[in-house]
Amino acid sequence: MPNYLRVFEPGGTFFFTVVTYGRRPIFKSAQARAYLGEAMREVRQAAFFEMPGFVILPDHFHCLWSLPTGDTAYSSRWSRIKRLFSKSWTSAGMARSVSSSRSRIRHRELDVWQRRFWEHTIRDEADFINHLEYIHFNPVKHELVSCPHAWPHSSFHRWVRSGEYPENWQCVCEGRSRRKMAEVVTAGE
Repeated sequence: MPNYLRVFEPGGTFFFTVVTYGRRPIFKSAQARAYLGEAMREVRQAAFFEMPGFVILPDHFHCLWSLPTGDTAYSSRWSRIKRLFSKSWTSAGMARSVSSSRSRIRHRELDVWQRRFWEHTIRDEADFINHLEYIHFNPVKHELVSCPHAWPHSSFHRWVRSGEYPENWQCVCEGRSRRKMAEVVTAGE
């Protein structure tokens, strides 16, 4: 089994991509989104982190986390979030009990999540802004909506309320043209 090296930046900010098993669109369900929110809140209470940006799409989500100074334990947080979500999802009768994959059967894994997640350590303010814009534009990229403001499952609306984004950011409503964005290349998509 390969060893996956992770960058540990104590107290850093990180961009994550987390994907459902087989890209199943479980987050189309309001109940799945609620279970994910509950799991995240529970983990944040036990092991605090800030989440300045997020977007939930049908089969994956992206988020930015800032960890407390000296803290590198994002992997254990993700493990707990996935476990709590899976427990709720299974209790609701939504998850298949085991996969058909030999490896997943051996590890008694449900068909809910891909095993790993993808992360990127944010280097500076420009990198943060680039990834935050990537998060907020992602529903448009996946052709789920034509404008970021039309996607309800995103931190975009919080950033608009705080005055950091105009409500019509990257909007093509009423004949507006979209400004060219820098492309963020992520291995997570």
